[in-house]
Amino acid sequence: GEEVWESSHEGLRLHARPLAASWPEVGGPVEAALRLYSRQHPKEHQSLYLFQARPRVWAYFGGQLQPGFPRRIGDEFPGVPGGLDAAVECHPEECGGETILFFKGDTVYAFDLVLRVTKPRTWPGLGPCDTALRWLERYYCLRGTRFQRFDPLTGKVPPGYPRDLRDYFIPCPGRGHGNTSWGAAGDRCSEMPFQALLSDDTGRIYAFRGGLSFRLDSLRDGHHAWPLGQTWPGLEGEVDAAFAWDGRTYLIQGSQVSIFLSGQGHRRVLGYPRALQDELGVSSTDAAFTCPGSANLYLITGDRIRLVDLTQTPRQAGEPVPLPHDHVDGAMCTNDGVFLFHGPSYYQYHSVAQLLGAKEPVAPQSIATHFFHCPQ
Repeated sequence: GEEVWESSHEGLRLHARPLAASWPEVGGPVEAALRLYSRQHPKEHQSLYLFQARPRVWAYFGGQLQPGFPRRIGDEFPGVPGGLDAAVECHPEECGGETILFFKGDTVYAFDLVLRVTKPRTWPGLGPCDTALRWLERYYCLRGTRFQRFDPLTGKVPPGYPRDLRDYFIPCPGRGHGNTSWGAAGDRCSEMPFQALLSDDTGRIYAFRGGLSFRLDSLRDGHHAWPLGQTWPGLEGEVDAAFAWDGRTYLIQGSQVSIFLSGQGHRRVLGYPRALQDELGVSSTDAAFTCPGSANLYLITGDRIRLVDLTQTPRQAGEPVPLPHDHVDGAMCTNDGVFLFHGPSYYQYHSVAQLLGAKEPVAPQSIATHFFHCPQ
């Protein structure tokens, strides 16, 4: 209608305000909306597009209406019809190119932002959609109070859908999606140890425990646990150590390692899992980390750390060097330094050199407080 609803930062409350307060030129209901993702066109990147049934489209950048708008939808997006139900941007990492998906009835119109062409698709198992959105590399079709997650290339819906919108995206009293069967493993504020942590080449940070993973570089998703296979298809069980290098994510489980392509929806590389001994020259490890821009892999077992040059073939682990810690559960390296995790605490070192030169552990800090923003 004439209102727009906005969730609070923590997603605990919803606030309504008149549509005209944010976009006074529109003057009527919005049928679909999207935030354009187009790094090849910086002047359009992160623009907001609002679609009306007339059919017209409005473009805003930095809160300001762009020159030449409103325009007919077909003039701005050739081949896309009016009367749209929903629209969502599709990033190159998931769609192979900069794309917009437009929904009308049971038909999806995929618009290529580079070639400026539209290809209709029919996904009978998905639509129709009242609205669509992308959230943390996942795509959702919402209809009424139900929603489905879908593959943006095929339209396929994974098992377990549809689900109730009021348990996930819309905070309603007495509702929520916390899975109590996960116990402390799924509670972000519990002091249950994490088995592995990972910072990948794209800046995404994950934590693993009990067959679940948490996304930590987003405040919103840092509050949610996900079964391992939802992010890394085909993977089950517990992750003992993890690291990233050269656009790939390495997840170690016991004596085996699986490799996933970091930038393509976490697709597992063919031929994996395979023996860790064959891949890295060790039979097992408690923790692993690489630092941004480096091919040096550090493997921690007990109170010892070993170096592996990932550019070597075959890879071999160097001589063990003592650490100022008797044991760690996980390790991670970012631009902020090296983090070692043990129980409910983490230890931050400014560099690998500081870690290797330390005689005593640095002061411990709370994982739940720093990484999950839990109350102290």
